[in-house]
Amino acid sequence: MEIVILAVVIAVVVIGALGGLIVGSRRRKQLPPPPPAAPDITAPPAEPHIGDEAETPRDEPRRTIEEVDLPDTSATAPVVEAPPIEVPEPTAGRLVRLRARLSRSQNALGKGLLTLLAREHLDEDTWEEIEDTLLTADVGVQPTQELVERLRERVKVLGTRTPEELRALLREELLTLLVPDFDRTVHTESPLDTPGIVMVVGVNGTGKTTTTGKLARVLVADGKHVLLGAADTFRAAAADQLQTWGERVGARTVRGPEGGDPASIAFDAVKEGIQEGADVVLIDTAGRLHTKTGLMDELGKVKRVVEKHAPLDEVLLVLDATTGQNGLVQARVFAEVVNITGIVLTKLDGTAKGGIVIAVQRELGVPVKLIGLGEGADDLAPFEPEAFVDALIGE
Repeated sequence: MEIVILAVVIAVVVIGALGGLIVGSRRRKQLPPPPPAAPDITAPPAEPHIGDEAETPRDEPRRTIEEVDLPDTSATAPVVEAPPIEVPEPTAGRLVRLRARLSRSQNALGKGLLTLLAREHLDEDTWEEIEDTLLTADVGVQPTQELVERLRERVKVLGTRTPEELRALLREELLTLLVPDFDRTVHTESPLDTPGIVMVVGVNGTGKTTTTGKLARVLVADGKHVLLGAADTFRAAAADQLQTWGERVGARTVRGPEGGDPASIAFDAVKEGIQEGADVVLIDTAGRLHTKTGLMDELGKVKRVVEKHAPLDEVLLVLDATTGQNGLVQARVFAEVVNITGIVLTKLDGTAKGGIVIAVQRELGVPVKLIGLGEGADDLAPFEPEAFVDALIGE
């Protein structure tokens, strides 16, 4: 019995030992790795551990500032240089220098008259041709009649006529019609402690804004500090055009939004001109068709608003010399709205309409003060009657 019990105990021990070996071997089997946990996007990046190797060891010598290649910023942020300020051509003697351009019109007026007056017999047909030549050149009916009558009388007295005598005679009579005693100074000096205020008016297409810019050059050439007022708010890019002219000679432009109130801009221009001590404020107004009464009334409003600061020293009417008698119609209407004090005749180069100078002065009773003789920036010249007549009739 004891032997049986002992055998059972030994069998249990043996079976238990074998079971332990089997379980132990199963526990030592490598289990598959657990799936990676989702990254925590809020957790800060892991800090490097001590001993981790950096890309550049810290014990390497450091580079000096001269050895470091700094990024080239010139390509990303180019330096824009301001355009150089131009020095306008002096105004003294400008018309004499531009005489060749003006003389292109002598064939129709001066040279044509000399040819007719040099005929041996001056009959009625010849005098009618002289009248036609003067009328074609836009001298006007009344001035033409006056000139022909005086020429008739003087030629009778003169008798024999040499080319030199005819030229001197014609020169004298044309100068008389141009009224050489007119004050042709562009008045930019205010009697008050304010800048001189010059308003430029005229119909679209006469070159009004360009003339305003060229006039700024004339004044800068004479040593004036000029401020421009871009009160032409109805024509697209008129303010840009005027500002470009001003920037070329260092004259600042006061402007407002397109379609804004012209009177308000003119008011601000004069106000800022007073504040910065400018010598002259030039106000470019919108080119207005003389048939539009409302727009003409607004031009009168600009004048009234400006005069709240100071009276206008000059109102210049810009006329296109090629429009002839139509230009006189425009001149009459503008003269009714504002007190025109001077005339600027543009596009006088190469035209056969030089007589318009005589006609417009007779019509308005005010002098031609400036004439435009080309597209160049300095082709606006003070009007000089003697040089004008000499260019018309030649040497």
